[in-house]
Amino acid sequence: MHRLSSRRLGLATVLSLTVALAACGSDDTETDDLTDAAGDAAGDATGDAGEGGSDAAALLPDDIREAGTLTVGTDASYAPSEFFDEDGETIIGMDVDLFDAVAAELGLETQWENADFGTIIGGVNGGRYDIGVSSFTINEERKQEVNMVSYFNAGTQWAVASGNPEDVDPDAPCGLTVAVQANTVQDLEDLPPKVEACEADGNPMDVLQFEGQDQATAALVSGRADAVLADSPVVSYAVQQVGGDIEAVGEIYDAAPYGYVIPLEDTDLAEAVVAALEALAEDGTYESVLEDWGQVEGGIDDFAVNP
Repeated sequence: MHRLSSRRLGLATVLSLTVALAACGSDDTETDDLTDAAGDAAGDATGDAGEGGSDAAALLPDDIREAGTLTVGTDASYAPSEFFDEDGETIIGMDVDLFDAVAAELGLETQWENADFGTIIGGVNGGRYDIGVSSFTINEERKQEVNMVSYFNAGTQWAVASGNPEDVDPDAPCGLTVAVQANTVQDLEDLPPKVEACEADGNPMDVLQFEGQDQATAALVSGRADAVLADSPVVSYAVQQVGGDIEAVGEIYDAAPYGYVIPLEDTDLAEAVVAALEALAEDGTYESVLEDWGQVEGGIDDFAVNP
């Protein structure tokens, strides 16, 4: 757990950096190649894989093998999966460490580019990114647009101020002010029917949408929102980071796999990524990365294209 504990963000950091992180979230900030932590984890675990000699690497399309680098689109506001380090420039997180290890197994390097979450799939399809890695929940709508490779499992959970002063009940959310990141599953699928039901009941719910999850969490910490709704790993990590000022409430629900986003025509790349994940699971790297970020409970063993 060394990597996790050495990068904890306290309450003061969350609040003081919210504006800066939001500003970074609108730029195309790049981190060249592997971050130090991810490079160590990937290099130590994969050995000669960086030379492109693994079985997974043999599945790569020639153009990607020859390029040697995968450009990765991500929304670096979603700790612990992908977020900016304290320097405000380096993108770190569980997703970063794991996919850097995948890339190393394929004999490739990575170039991470920050983007608004809602633009990443379009960026992948438009050729700006080779792949999107940003805690994308796999669903039927997204599978119509891109290939998705499963690598982790997460559900939805609510968080509130410690002690739950507003008596928030996720099963009875009418009348609440709820913060959420725009274009997430929670924003597009979970909340709309609840909003409609509350409107019909005459006790509307106020939904505050933010471009970044860090902004949504800060709205709860500052008291602007009664609750925040996000993926379960994000909620559990936020609870750890803000010194007891927020807590999870209710059960985790609607568990579903996360998927890497790959163009529909790049089936060979998708299959190569599956093979790399299988190799990392076999040699222990996959579980080690999840352990580093306290997310072992979300691990899976059935990596697949469009499950």
